[in-house]
Amino acid sequence: MAPIRFITQLAFLLLLALQVPALANETTLVVKSRNGDHRFTVEVAASPADRSRGLMFRESLAPDAGMLFDFNEERPVSFWMQNTLIPLDMIFIRASGEIANVHANAKPLDTTSIPSDGPVAFVLEIAGGRAAELGIAAGDVVVHDRIPLQR
Repeated sequence: MAPIRFITQLAFLLLLALQVPALANETTLVVKSRNGDHRFTVEVAASPADRSRGLMFRESLAPDAGMLFDFNEERPVSFWMQNTLIPLDMIFIRASGEIANVHANAKPLDTTSIPSDGPVAFVLEIAGGRAAELGIAAGDVVVHDRIPLQR
């Protein structure tokens, strides 16, 4: 009986170990810019409710953290900063992973619309001023499990 229990436990642990990297990769995002790779730990907002809430009511955001909004299709999008307490950089990303445009230092609590420059599938929000600090700009490429691999 003991060998069967051991094999069962080993099989369970192996299945668990195989699932952990898939879950962990969802939190890692890399921006490949002209001056190097910049890694962020992100939360993913994929549901309408999560996208609607975004980073509202947060009082801080670590310099290497952010939120990736996944729209499941490429389309024009716009954001605003209602109920958002911290300045944010909004990085608008095409379905291919290419950055379409960057809106720097969106003002907290501002209800002015901040649109993408054309259709995008993703938006990455990071701490205000970080994109300029790191040299992240239109034409750079974003790598994340939800974004198809670049060829």
